[in-house]
Amino acid sequence: MGVKFFGLGGNQEPSLDEIHTQQERRPSAVVAMDLARRRKSVADKEITGASQITTRQSIVPVTLVTILFFLWGFAYGLLDVLNSRFQVALDISKGKSSGLQAAYFGAYFIGPLTYSGWFVRKFGYRYTFMLGLGIYCVGALMFWPSAVKRSFPGFCGSMFIVGSGLSTLETSANPYIAVCGPPKWSEFRLELSQSFQAVGSVVAPVLASFVIFKNVGADGKSLEAVQFVYLGIAAFVGLLAIVFYFVPLPEITDADMADQAEMTTAATGYVDKPMRKQYTLFFGVAAQFSYVGAQVAIASYFINFYEDARPDLPRLVSQKQGANYYAIAQGLFAIGRFSAAGLMYVTKARYILLAYQSLIMVFLAAAIGTNTGGSGGPNWGGLALLMIVLFFESCIFPTIFTLSLRGLGRHTKRGASFLVASVCGGAVIPAILGTTADKIGTRKAMIVPLAFFLIAWAFPIYLNAFKAKELDAYSHSHVGVEPDAIDPDSRVGSVSMSKDVEAAHVEIKN
Repeated sequence: MGVKFFGLGGNQEPSLDEIHTQQERRPSAVVAMDLARRRKSVADKEITGASQITTRQSIVPVTLVTILFFLWGFAYGLLDVLNSRFQVALDISKGKSSGLQAAYFGAYFIGPLTYSGWFVRKFGYRYTFMLGLGIYCVGALMFWPSAVKRSFPGFCGSMFIVGSGLSTLETSANPYIAVCGPPKWSEFRLELSQSFQAVGSVVAPVLASFVIFKNVGADGKSLEAVQFVYLGIAAFVGLLAIVFYFVPLPEITDADMADQAEMTTAATGYVDKPMRKQYTLFFGVAAQFSYVGAQVAIASYFINFYEDARPDLPRLVSQKQGANYYAIAQGLFAIGRFSAAGLMYVTKARYILLAYQSLIMVFLAAAIGTNTGGSGGPNWGGLALLMIVLFFESCIFPTIFTLSLRGLGRHTKRGASFLVASVCGGAVIPAILGTTADKIGTRKAMIVPLAFFLIAWAFPIYLNAFKAKELDAYSHSHVGVEPDAIDPDSRVGSVSMSKDVEAAHVEIKN
């Protein structure tokens, strides 16, 4: 029972034979909820009945896990402010300050593909939540000695530990929200939950501007506020880890997901394939890597973009004002997520993904080409266009995530690990942007994220051209919408109907 790189070792997925044997005596969703209240551990190869959880039954666990989304939205919002803050406080270049992003998102490459991906398959979602919160707590505590020593490598190490904790939470929370409830509303659930992550990203820069970094000394060198902020975060997440031990969270196994896939679609979608042949998943991983890296690059250097757009202001003043405008941009990001969630309630997620990604590139290209301030005035036009980009970025990550998981069945947890690991794009692309910005300026350097957005844009084109029928089958499913519902055109539905016909023949014969 080893832990191997890329999550290929240890607790493997159940076989179809194991799943089919259990389907004949499948527990109900009521049994799965009872196991949640008793915090009983279940094997990943065991069908628990959670494949049929209804919307009503999913409300409490989904709400509790949504708290975690706000938590790492807050951490991410602070990260972008720290990037510009350390440029002044520690006197480092834009390129070097991207080391924070490299440390934070580099942890996303390592954790999900090794220990956290294995841990969620071995011990389940509840204990993975607790593990992630524990690691996050340790990383937050490490900010204190790093601030005392004024050590940028120390901050990077602390941020790596924080990223390890948050990547562990994402390895479990994103797929949990996606699968906890009717498959019909999978995209809507994750989009709505991640909207609160966006709210956390709004709150963080506002607090940073008006409270946390309000008093940084005349020269902007003080880091005392950083110490106390992360001490408070450590205390909060430590308490939250204890809370998650006691809350009722139904475990959803890979066997449950395979069972749900076979209850949902047959000729219209679900065909079990080995992991290496899940081509849509791996395309989604590449798109997620490109998109997240580009999004993080824009967020990380938004304040620097503001500095370039306001050459009429001193640097320290423009940084403080830039944090305020970044908070407004994150507000647009949050509004965009809620708007996308509302649209997903009435139309197909694949359409929304294509539309929003197309508009990202349109407005980013316009922001790069616009300079309304000339050589010495404020570039309000370019700034406004860049802020609109954040609105359309809003729904991309959770939508790529859920659409890539569609049809994975017994490979769901491992597939989710790959998707979370792809977030490590945030460690690569900001560094390219930062280095480029040092040479040609931040506005022109935005061509870097634009190129990666173009790569990610290919994914929704592929989905709409080649996977529409399969994705729409999930959108029309009745599984979980009504108690014990099974789609009649699914494999399980077909088998059940055949048995009913056979039983009727026997009854007539007798």
